[in-house]
Amino acid sequence: MSEKRDNTIVLFNQSRIRRHWDDEQEKWYFSVVDVVGVLADSTNPQAYWRKLKQRLKDEGNETVTNCHALKMPAKDGKMRLTDVADTEQLLRLIQSVPSPKAEPFKLWLAKVGYQRIEETEDPEISFDRAMQTYLKKGYSKEWINQRLKSIEVRKELTDEWDERGVKEGLEYAILTDEITKAWADKSVKDYKRFKGLKKQNLRDNMTTLELVLNMLAEASTTEISKKQKPDTFDKNVNVARKGGRVAGTARKQIESQTGENIVSPKNAEDLMLSHHKRPEIETGD
Repeated sequence: MSEKRDNTIVLFNQSRIRRHWDDEQEKWYFSVVDVVGVLADSTNPQAYWRKLKQRLKDEGNETVTNCHALKMPAKDGKMRLTDVADTEQLLRLIQSVPSPKAEPFKLWLAKVGYQRIEETEDPEISFDRAMQTYLKKGYSKEWINQRLKSIEVRKELTDEWDERGVKEGLEYAILTDEITKAWADKSVKDYKRFKGLKKQNLRDNMTTLELVLNMLAEASTTEISKKQKPDTFDKNVNVARKGGRVAGTARKQIESQTGENIVSPKNAEDLMLSHHKRPEIETGD
């Protein structure tokens, strides 16, 4: 786990909760003691967490086993080790705390689970939800259409990776990084830094042309993979680079004609600001 983190304290019902951003993992890690203290209304949250942690360990709870310890500022101002959990781990732990304050989280989890079941039975539901979500956020319909197409293209690519035995998670991330470097000349991490992003989704912060080239890179990778049928991870990496280079060549040709860089520092905030700008109406004298 990277030690380069932003130290931040956030408020939950007026209670302070410590959190750290891990640049390498691209995740927020929250102090478990702080969260448990809020939910349990305990005067000694450290003792409460010790007992809960031991009980969950005895039950074979993997979430507790996977919790990390990080140095965070204590009440005395010194940096001391404390257990932390990422968002997913935290939501699981919250369910183990008998507290009325945990109910909103449990309801949210149930709702998300139900939505996933609905979307599995009818994929159009997920697209409708995505369309409404992006519209509410302020994206233009033109951008949204490209973004939804990019989701389809991505799904076709991951289906092909599954067919080739590529494992979801780290291997997906490595291949995605290779595709991105091949067409954009930036790793995913560098691309996000360039746009001033942390946890945000990179594609949600691409311009329309960036989305189109990213789709071309992923679609090319899918087609090359179908033809070459790579049977090892190294061969899949090679195919990912080839697919990315197709879009990289297109990017350079467009840039040579326009004189402008396609890989842009613009992010979602800039895109929505541009969308909501309206030309001034000229009036006669």
